[in-house]
Amino acid sequence: MIAIGAAIALNACASSPVALRGTADLATVIARASGEVAVLDTSNKQFTGIIGGLGDLSHASIVYARDGRFAFVFGRDGGLTKIDILSHKIVVRTLQAGNSIGGAISQDGKLVAVANYEPGGVRVFDAETLELVADIPTTIDGGPDRSKVIGLVDAPGNRFVFSLWDTGEIWIADFSAGNTPSVTRYQNIGIQPYDALITPDGRYYIAGLFGEDGMALLDLWHPQSGPQRILDHYGKGEERLPVYKMPHLEGWAIAGKRAFVPAVGRHEVLVIDTETWQEVGRIPVHGQPVFVMAHPDGRHVWVNFSVPDYDTVQIIDTQTLAIDGELKPGTGVLHMEFSPRGDQVWLSVRDDNKVVGYDPYTLKPIAELPLPSPSGIFMSDRAGRIGL
Repeated sequence: MIAIGAAIALNACASSPVALRGTADLATVIARASGEVAVLDTSNKQFTGIIGGLGDLSHASIVYARDGRFAFVFGRDGGLTKIDILSHKIVVRTLQAGNSIGGAISQDGKLVAVANYEPGGVRVFDAETLELVADIPTTIDGGPDRSKVIGLVDAPGNRFVFSLWDTGEIWIADFSAGNTPSVTRYQNIGIQPYDALITPDGRYYIAGLFGEDGMALLDLWHPQSGPQRILDHYGKGEERLPVYKMPHLEGWAIAGKRAFVPAVGRHEVLVIDTETWQEVGRIPVHGQPVFVMAHPDGRHVWVNFSVPDYDTVQIIDTQTLAIDGELKPGTGVLHMEFSPRGDQVWLSVRDDNKVVGYDPYTLKPIAELPLPSPSGIFMSDRAGRIGL
């Protein structure tokens, strides 16, 4: 037993060039203008390091490996980069496409999938080496053209689910039997699905539709039943406003038995009963909502907005459905992220080149950190959550 213990200790020392430290209180923040990712220590409320050389991060996102130490950065230029958030280094990087729009990691942590605009489709990589495992082209009518892919998420059973912008479809790529996926297609879900989410339990996949009012819902427990329409024609008969920025559906808030979702092109947050998937309310808000995100305790949801109202954040009480607070952190509030237990919330303020932390109960600032053009903020607890 002594020899085994010694061997484990020696192996740990050999493979860990940085000081021993956990990652549960760390986050990554995109610095889009400089092609960098900053590592945020939420305990000490400071950046611990910067990782550069990540390419075009104008619409970047991040998912985490199972251990929470390694993260995968999806760049708009088709770059897929694996980074070490403790040593602040690039582990491996590949330019896998011409234009990509995010990605996901499989339930077992072995596969990383990337959603591509150009060429359209999904490419799947080994999470250790970033070697190509599978290429799923989203061909249109068997011809040379391909559809853009949006709303790519991981689902239980080592599946990836995604939507096709150009053809109005949802596809499921099932890797449960190995690296050659079984692909199931669901057609005619609606016009121009623009983003999607999966509920925290992994059961429901919901795609928002830009070309028409409503959304498409697929029950992944019973996928053979096919997609169904929900909130059909929620804006029918009303004047449509110009859409200044697409809402991001990953941030839709599930709080208790209700979902709080941004209405496309309207100054409203829609309230949905998640047992019936029927609309049960609308909340007038400051502008066109982009992210609607729930505090971990579910009592409040926080909303940010597109231009010209993107200097404001509003807080909604999920019991009364009333606006319960408002902040003006600066110009260009792009993203919000709560710490895992909800004692902090961090906001990126792009035009003022800063990241601001708040106490979500008192709404008082706890830190302000400079960073060039920050956008997405990603807590490391996403490593253990479905669809993030």
